[in-house]
Amino acid sequence: MKHGAIVLASASPRRTELMALAGIEFTVVAADICEDALPGEKPSDHVIRLSREKADAVAHKTAGRFFIGADTVVVLDGTIMGKPADDADAFRMLTALSGRNHEVITGFTVFDAVSGIHLSRSVHTDVTFRTISEKEIRDYIASGCPRDKAGAYAIQGGAVHFVRSINGSYTNVVGLPMAELYEVLQTVEALP
Repeated sequence: MKHGAIVLASASPRRTELMALAGIEFTVVAADICEDALPGEKPSDHVIRLSREKADAVAHKTAGRFFIGADTVVVLDGTIMGKPADDADAFRMLTALSGRNHEVITGFTVFDAVSGIHLSRSVHTDVTFRTISEKEIRDYIASGCPRDKAGAYAIQGGAVHFVRSINGSYTNVVGLPMAELYEVLQTVEALP
């Protein structure tokens, strides 16, 4: 497959790193869309819709064949926790997650611009946090890490010691479920 045939519609350095680690040849073009949830929208429907909108937005302005869009949310008690608006919002989220189990859901879409076909999936991972102190939360927020992360944390970064256990895909929690994405890319013959 020629260079540029696969385009990752994401500004996330974590998704870029995961794709590179998998040995997938791709280019990156960030998608600029509204990421607000629709009234009554279920978390799985929300991330799949956004992943498709991201893939389509980039496909309309960029050369390539396969466009990958993705969106990740943290869900606590059925409520979506997106990226924190500010440090106070990050503190609220991390305090709510402390000592609790939550779900990380990533939706991804592979859009084949030649056939016009969209293949979308959502992947769910259960994550349990240990109880974290107010000082730990404030120190983590001061590091700046929570600012652009769903649920205000990064499992692969400074919050690694918050996580007691995960049940499911680790790469899903990072932001892109690589086993599932790789299977879809093989299905559409985007990979050699």
